[in-house]
Amino acid sequence: MPDPARPRLPLSVLILTKNEEARLPACLRSVAECDDIVVLDSGSTDRTVEIARAAGARVLVNPFRDFAQQRNFGMAAGQFRHPWVFHLDADETMTPELVRECATLPADAPCDGYYAAPRMMFHGHWLRRCTDFPAWQARCVRAGKFEFVQAGHGQREAPGMRMGYLQGTYLHDISVPDLAEWEAKHRRYAREEAVAFLAQPQLPFAQLWRGGSLGRRRALKQLSYALPARPLLRFIYQYFLRGGALDGRAAWGYCRLLARYERFAAEALREARQRSRG
Repeated sequence: MPDPARPRLPLSVLILTKNEEARLPACLRSVAECDDIVVLDSGSTDRTVEIARAAGARVLVNPFRDFAQQRNFGMAAGQFRHPWVFHLDADETMTPELVRECATLPADAPCDGYYAAPRMMFHGHWLRRCTDFPAWQARCVRAGKFEFVQAGHGQREAPGMRMGYLQGTYLHDISVPDLAEWEAKHRRYAREEAVAFLAQPQLPFAQLWRGGSLGRRRALKQLSYALPARPLLRFIYQYFLRGGALDGRAAWGYCRLLARYERFAAEALREARQRSRG
């Protein structure tokens, strides 16, 4: 329960959940200073909703279709008290510095949203190099104005959104306590990414040089689909070229998981192309 004597900060927070009773408490504690917390649940059968309400959060329920649709639903239905809304998943936590930075954003800022950089935490270790930090994500967005679009298995800002950058970071726990569960989830992600790749227009090759950091990441992602031996190349790139070896032992296990995901992605793309040919 939030401390009623503690001063609250004028920031709205939207948290997406489904069966997150183990991870939601830490997420909620990280935003306890915020005076407007909304949990958008997609059908939990554990104690997720009970935990959210006990922490003082308002709870909405909506079936999950994809991340963009779910976040847009939350933006439309949330009835937020403040102009800025920070989006979190239950396995993410805001740092105190980021909370204060978002709570002091001016209402008349010339932006529709702000990018924030996640610090990827793998079994307690920050993998700074092999997770391409800072990998900017649209997270603090203007209520009533911002729109997300689906991108692979995640989401990004809709075209035309005016974006700024935040200095503070948030923590994303990417630990893998259950390998079978991880594999099932990432095979689903790979299928979603394959469908999105075949549907989207291809970025021009010049985007690698003229697209800024986000443009380069998106162009490189598209280019990677044409490469042979993707799992091996992804491991070499993240562990050696991006400096994952300097991130410690945790990076070895994480980069092996990245290589496994690339195998899933290649298989899913091959199957999606076969289906599209009839």
